[in-house]
Amino acid sequence: MHIKFIPAALLLAAGTVHAQDGAVQIYGRLNVALEHAESSSGPGLTRLVNNRSVLGFRGGEDLGGGLKAIFQIEGTLSPDTGAGALAARDTRVGLAGTWGTLFAGHWTTAYNGATSGLDPFYPTTAGYMSIMGNGAAGDADNVSDKSSFDRRQSNSIHYWSPSWHGLSLRVTHGLNEEKPASGAKPSLTSAAAIYERGPWYAVLAGERHHAYQGPGLDDTGAKAALAYQFPQTRIAIVAERLKYGTGAGALARNAVYLSVSHQMGPHGIRIGIARAGDASGPAGTRIGFVRAGASTGATHATLGYDYTLSKRSSLYAYTTRLDNRANGVYDFAINGLGATPGATLKAYVFGMRHNF
Repeated sequence: MHIKFIPAALLLAAGTVHAQDGAVQIYGRLNVALEHAESSSGPGLTRLVNNRSVLGFRGGEDLGGGLKAIFQIEGTLSPDTGAGALAARDTRVGLAGTWGTLFAGHWTTAYNGATSGLDPFYPTTAGYMSIMGNGAAGDADNVSDKSSFDRRQSNSIHYWSPSWHGLSLRVTHGLNEEKPASGAKPSLTSAAAIYERGPWYAVLAGERHHAYQGPGLDDTGAKAALAYQFPQTRIAIVAERLKYGTGAGALARNAVYLSVSHQMGPHGIRIGIARAGDASGPAGTRIGFVRAGASTGATHATLGYDYTLSKRSSLYAYTTRLDNRANGVYDFAINGLGATPGATLKAYVFGMRHNF
């Protein structure tokens, strides 16, 4: 349900009322699950987990001549603990017109957003970020979560082009505002070309992290994705290569992800499989979950079921298993267990999701 305010009233936290030419929407998602998780390297636990519940406000103002001012404020909610932050998720202010959309704020990068929708378990314990993107960075700048290519970037400027025969471009630049002690001047540049027409969805994307690992060192991510929507079934595949600059040489790793989603009325079957190859690079080097050497890859497989109760509510269950090779150190990117080399992680989950 979207709650619409009449053009004269949105009461902000500061207590000031601002007029809007158009409706302001309040929206959100509550997503909580009961989960039993276990690792071969330690005891299991049963827990209540929050799978990225959100509360947001968005709207715009017609400026005339086809130009519109747009805004969004999206925050976190934790129904399991009561915690939350007003603008910790996608938050922006900008302009939109026939030429595209230009905005600034704290927003998911072009590289991340182009393929996250191809994972039917995003963002939960079973999310593909355990392997794809090398971890989840839901609230990052140029000196935090330096390993992750699955990120929401602070102090960023974004441009989204209009669609031309199904083809569009998205670009993100994370400004260099941090001054680390190393003397580096870190920044981020991210881009994605997206083709979406009929049943086809295709992506070519790249991202560069300048000086994240130190002065003169760059990290790069490159990926390609292809999906096809049949009447009741969607099949998607994503291939990715991550490469990190280190003082001793480059650390690189290839990964691939396959998903299948099948809908039969209110019943949905979901499958996701991610595979990370062994990483190459200087012996002993590790950045995030990526570790150089033999037998450092992993496989993460999930089987899930959704039952739609209404347009806004659903129940879901899934079982997920992450198998590290003998020297692999991959962990669940959300609700992690702290994997040790060679660990196998499992989770069995039953949850409820409500959108409003």
